[in-house]
Amino acid sequence: MKLIDTHTHIYDKAFDGDLSEIIRAAKAVGVQAVLLPNEDTGSIEAIHRLCEEEPTFAFPMIGLHPTSVGSDYVKELQAIEKYIPRRAYYAIGEIGIDLYWDKSRLKEQKIVFEEQLRWSIDLHLPVSIHTREAFVEVMESIHRVGAERLRGVFHCFGGTVDEWNEIADLQGFYIGIGGILTFKNSALKETLKQAPRNRIVIETDAPYLAPVPYRGKRNEPAYIVETVKALADCYEIPAEEIAQNTCQNALYLFNISANKADENAF
Repeated sequence: MKLIDTHTHIYDKAFDGDLSEIIRAAKAVGVQAVLLPNEDTGSIEAIHRLCEEEPTFAFPMIGLHPTSVGSDYVKELQAIEKYIPRRAYYAIGEIGIDLYWDKSRLKEQKIVFEEQLRWSIDLHLPVSIHTREAFVEVMESIHRVGAERLRGVFHCFGGTVDEWNEIADLQGFYIGIGGILTFKNSALKETLKQAPRNRIVIETDAPYLAPVPYRGKRNEPAYIVETVKALADCYEIPAEEIAQNTCQNALYLFNISANKADENAF
């Protein structure tokens, strides 16, 4: 199978001791490419280093994560924006609104999110959206900035049928499916019955949200095969077909094959 992990943080310090082995293991199970979401100014250089070491495997995003929005958000956002002309990026992300940890900075998170949505429009790049206990607020911002001009993915989607239906109305958006689908009590299986395969990409969000049977351990891109198996069960089709669908969706959304990837790999 050829697979693309559309959201993974393998530049994180959690992988400092064995990153080479992690990448080899991913490639061994068929992972052809990984997309690296940025968090703040502190993560940019680590992402760049990995992309330079693995130029046909690792593809960078640029953006400010909602939980990194603090009192200095204007300065932080300006510093991140200065990186954009320096190299090719494949998405604006990870961006969004998170009200799970802190509701006190909703105003600031909205400002930052909407500014980065405008970046994506100006740069003709997709967005990787993080939303936690903030789906209504995220959708309001998308429509305020201009839903018809935006495209991207709702990363780590675990929502309801009603939430999927709202996303489905956004013609340029996909949902990112990861380890949550494998959890025993996940309601995502029912939601996916309403979602066509041409609107799905797969991800790990490593080192977080490891799928069953690795739940509770550090996640890694090689574990994405468990999500593929779960999707195959959900849609009652072979895993190879899921792999092909999600790979093509990712290539199209992030415009990878037209840029820097080894096209022979795909």
